[in-house]
Amino acid sequence: MPQPSHVMALAVRSLEQLEAQLDEEMREYFALCREKLGFVPNVLLSYASRPEKLKNFVAFYNELMLGESGLSKLEREMIAVVVSSTNHCYYCVVAHGQAVRKLSGDPELGEMLVTNYRVAELSQRHRAMLDFAHKLTTSPNLIGDRDRAALREAGFSDDEIFDIADTAGFFNMSNRVASGIDMIPNPEYHRLNR
Repeated sequence: MPQPSHVMALAVRSLEQLEAQLDEEMREYFALCREKLGFVPNVLLSYASRPEKLKNFVAFYNELMLGESGLSKLEREMIAVVVSSTNHCYYCVVAHGQAVRKLSGDPELGEMLVTNYRVAELSQRHRAMLDFAHKLTTSPNLIGDRDRAALREAGFSDDEIFDIADTAGFFNMSNRVASGIDMIPNPEYHRLNR
């Protein structure tokens, strides 16, 4: 059974109409997406009707997920998947599950993280990181010194702990937006890296 075919539950103009209202920088970004992925992700199409929000989203996302960090790109994607799975965010589980499959070369890891990260045979580092991200998602008020100490014991620096919290926080926010507007992942994600 195919997923719904809409970008989101709110009205979305055509790609051509959306791109016509974007500045050169964002049109180039859309072109880069087409070149690298073969499509423009629906999250960008969802934000495109609000060009300033799109620019802010892209800047924050790129700094968070591609910027300098002691966390690898795979580790950041793993956090994205666990947070999104916890929040039952269909868009982000599909899109970032694909990124985990690609970066790890392990489609089983992607599936385990989507379903229940605790079944995966993870290093102490990754287990501590994902336990923290999960707890920050389900009960942020209970995060305390012991949780940060567990990350330090697993080898994370204070800068890396900040990046774990920042990544988990971003995906908690973006999951709520995606769920609130019924954002649907591009169907291409389902077939990639399997």
